[in-house]
Amino acid sequence: MRIVSGQFKGRPIKAPKTDATRPTSDRARESLFNVLAHADWAPALDGARVIDLFAGSGALGLEAISRGAAFCLFVETAHAARGAIRENVDTLQLFGRTRIHRRSATDLGDLPAGLGAPFSLAFMDPPYHKGLVEPCLQALKSGGWLAPDALIVAETAENETVHVEGWSVIADRKIGAAQIWFLKPD
Repeated sequence: MRIVSGQFKGRPIKAPKTDATRPTSDRARESLFNVLAHADWAPALDGARVIDLFAGSGALGLEAISRGAAFCLFVETAHAARGAIRENVDTLQLFGRTRIHRRSATDLGDLPAGLGAPFSLAFMDPPYHKGLVEPCLQALKSGGWLAPDALIVAETAENETVHVEGWSVIADRKIGAAQIWFLKPD
């Protein structure tokens, strides 16, 4: 795996050595970020505050930083995944522009004051077929984690759907075996 574009283009990304993590492929990340770069409803990446939920290797948040995001919070419970994220952050020297939050993405609680302003862009790539998108969206909203005009990018298996009261699906794209959902809070 590599960073697809931006400041760190071509730099390798480590993934945890476990079957529990399914990193978003380079091709899927490139397609996803092309949508973000060209859609009039997408927030600007330049200076964005990003949260990467079910972060795994941190590939989505690292790609966002490479393309101009100011800060990324990686939310991950798995020890091996947090280790891979730490190694990637260290290799890219992103200290001060990233943090790792060891907490369940479906049980975030309130946004801690020490993390700064709410996030304008959220990535979530939960395990497929576990029904985790909906509770994660509700945790983000109820805990004050999101700016009012935030965009959420959720990845599911191609045969999963996302319908959550209080959220609007702005667009969706099929990329390989994945379905990418772009959502905004109502």
